[in-house]
Amino acid sequence: MAKSRTKQRQKSRRTVTRKKQRSVGTLVFVLGFIAILLLVVFKLYPSYFQDATEENSSSLEVSIPAGFPSFGIDISHHQGEIDWDHLFVNNRYDTVIQFVYCKATEGTNHIDRNWKKNRAKLKNLRIAHGAYHFFSPNQPVLKQAHHFLTHWQKSEQDLPPVLDVETAGNSTTALIAAMKIWLQHVENKTGMRPIIYTSLHFFETKFKRDFADYKFWIAAYSRKPTALEDSRVIHWQYSETGKLPGIKEYVDLNVSKINYW
Repeated sequence: MAKSRTKQRQKSRRTVTRKKQRSVGTLVFVLGFIAILLLVVFKLYPSYFQDATEENSSSLEVSIPAGFPSFGIDISHHQGEIDWDHLFVNNRYDTVIQFVYCKATEGTNHIDRNWKKNRAKLKNLRIAHGAYHFFSPNQPVLKQAHHFLTHWQKSEQDLPPVLDVETAGNSTTALIAAMKIWLQHVENKTGMRPIIYTSLHFFETKFKRDFADYKFWIAAYSRKPTALEDSRVIHWQYSETGKLPGIKEYVDLNVSKINYW
């Protein structure tokens, strides 16, 4: 009887072992099948995974201050070649970005190398956009204005032009006088009053008591500036390190008191 029971126990152990082996084999087969299936789907539809990843990443990286009716970006050659279709079509940022400003010219003879391409694409996509001129205080003012007007070539869809003032020149008095010549000349030629882009520091120390009839676009990255309470300040550039799909480099992020939709 003892021998019989021993044989039964040994047989029972062998049966359990075979069942475990079959279970492990089945699990390995199922996991292998799932892995192959995922590999096939990834190979056939790589763009789906790529776009989804980039869109989720960009959504996490872009934070928009509350209380403003519109959001926009400004770009130049520093952002490199921009894939506008990837930004606006694939990732649907046309439902988020309401305006775009592009650098057109600088000084008396510099043209941003991506200006024409960016402008043409934004026109084709019907995105509200405008152009800006980087001001050089020590270069001939009217020549700068002519240079901008020649290469901007205003169209009916354009947003107001922008004068980008980031360098002080020889003196504040001379800087303001030169700016007024550029601003008035461009307005006389186009019928559109330009906006002044500048730093919060320049606005508070150089321009706040002047330019009563002009609108401002100020850059301030560390905090929400109280200057926004000034009715002349309509745009706020709150970040220079934005990341968006289709743009490889950091991009400036802006909010506006104006609703462009």
